Amino acid sequence: MLAEVEAWLSRRTSSAADWPARALLAAKRSATISVVLPARNEEETVGEIVSAVRRDLVEAVPLVDELVVIDSRSSDDTAARALRAGAKVFAQDEILPELHDPHYDGKGEALWKSLAVTTGDLVVFVDADLREFRTSFVTGLLGPLLTDPAVGYVKACYDRPLLGATEPNAGGRVTELVARPLLNLHWPLLAGFVQPLAGEYAGRRSVLERVPFVTGYGVELGLLIDLLDMVGLDALAQVDLGRRVHSHQSTEALGGMAGQIMHTAWARLERQDKIVPLHEPSARLVQFERGPAGHRPLTRDVGVSERPPMATVPQYASRLR
Repeated sequence: MLAEVEAWLSRRTSSAADWPARALLAAKRSATISVVLPARNEEETVGEIVSAVRRDLVEAVPLVDELVVIDSRSSDDTAARALRAGAKVFAQDEILPELHDPHYDGKGEALWKSLAVTTGDLVVFVDADLREFRTSFVTGLLGPLLTDPAVGYVKACYDRPLLGATEPNAGGRVTELVARPLLNLHWPLLAGFVQPLAGEYAGRRSVLERVPFVTGYGVELGLLIDLLDMVGLDALAQVDLGRRVHSHQSTEALGGMAGQIMHTAWARLERQDKIVPLHEPSARLVQFERGPAGHRPLTRDVGVSERPPMATVPQYASRLR
């Protein structure tokens, strides 16, 4: 590991226990805070998460000013349950409707659009499929931002158990097989991030609105690489949140996620002049399933689209005036 990364690890890594809610309230001063949950078909968990944040961090300790769920084309009761639990709920396709395009989809699209309907100086993103959720996930991510103005973006790290497996991090399969090797190969300054694909992170609006958002599963990797390029390693931090339990994808679905992450990395390698591309990478991923007549090929599109920095969108800029 690079000496610079070792120094960063000791200086910019903390634990959720270091940041109790009442201490953060004293540090908050005039800052406003938005918590955002991107959600698609998460009726089983979204209400519990919203209720916990509202109970602990809105009512008991008035730390969070805005609690928002972005409903990403759910076909179940996600929106209604989030609303009953006390969140503001926005349908993804109704935000900036003049920019609507059905090809822009996925988690990154929901996160990008959330910047247009929230107002917090600090924005915390939390996945809506978490089980055994604790509000220390939110306070942990806010700690470095509220106490150090030099920090612009904070990633979660944690153990990721795979249900039924004995290894504490068996759930991070795409991280270990795809994302970590890519980062160590091409962006070694990011090698200190324990969970580079963590779905929980927080940032200053003034930082988040200046970077593009990949619309698919490459959003976490894209943000990390782009923010390193824009603000430097010392403006990034990570917080140990303990243990994260959530539903898991099939191996086939993880293959699609891996493809999107590789496309995201390719685009940044090209943009940063780290490669000389001699071809355009294919957006097709062929996988196989066994049928009555043998193995049958299944083709999926793993190409990614990208939304521009929100600060460059005229509709958003006019709202800020």
